[in-house]
Amino acid sequence: MIARARRLPRLRLNALFGGTVVVLLALLALFGPFVAPHDPLKLDLPARMSGFTAQHWLGADEFGRDVASRLIVGARTSAWIALATVAFALVTGTAIGIAAGYLRGWTDRILMMVNDAFLAFPGLLLALGFMAVFGASRNGIIVALGLAYMPVVVRVVRSTVLSVREREFVEASRVTGNSEIVTMLRHVLPNCVAPVTVLATTMFGWIILSESALSFLGLGVPPPAPSWGNMLATARPYINQAPHLIVLPGLCISITLLGVNMLGDAVRDWLDPKMKT
Repeated sequence: MIARARRLPRLRLNALFGGTVVVLLALLALFGPFVAPHDPLKLDLPARMSGFTAQHWLGADEFGRDVASRLIVGARTSAWIALATVAFALVTGTAIGIAAGYLRGWTDRILMMVNDAFLAFPGLLLALGFMAVFGASRNGIIVALGLAYMPVVVRVVRSTVLSVREREFVEASRVTGNSEIVTMLRHVLPNCVAPVTVLATTMFGWIILSESALSFLGLGVPPPAPSWGNMLATARPYINQAPHLIVLPGLCISITLLGVNMLGDAVRDWLDPKMKT
């Protein structure tokens, strides 16, 4: 009881800060182009490399484009890519994990053999390989990162299904004559929601960081469309002349990752029965 009382302030802080960051990111993703003070692609050559001014609150980049507007629209880009990638990885990984864990036998062996081959590569390295095939585009990033992080989802879902499939309500569903697909969808899948939800919040932060890394390497969102990663890449030659060009997108990435991770911790503490006892 004492340990739970000590954990409550941390849980509330994590939920408050993480939720605030995620809500702000969602608002920018929905309304970013409407609240941006300037066109993020508009050139203003007399203001290039300028600092914080009344016209450009967070300065201007090497082409005179407004940094604040590019950060806001870049948040929209990163958020939509992360959301689509998480959805792709969760849907694909959950389907494969349920099939492998419930059907067992050769189906399980073949699916997990392929999945383990994917897990043998680091996620970012695997994404780089897929990007070489799909090319640098938003859809290419979504598919590449989705395939790179899908094996983690498969592992989590499969381990959950292995424990659920032996329970009485699943056996009762079989006895009553329900098909395997109905049993998986109606009785097995709902028990995977909690661990998948916790994993999704964590993956969201991973994918934002990976998308920024790919954009920094020139394999992400093609310029001149703004994203936090390609803003870091283009600002690298000017780090001494205008350090704010590289500090500001770096801060956006760091604060977003911190907020998403803190929200993920709060969701885990809320959904995990072991954390409540």
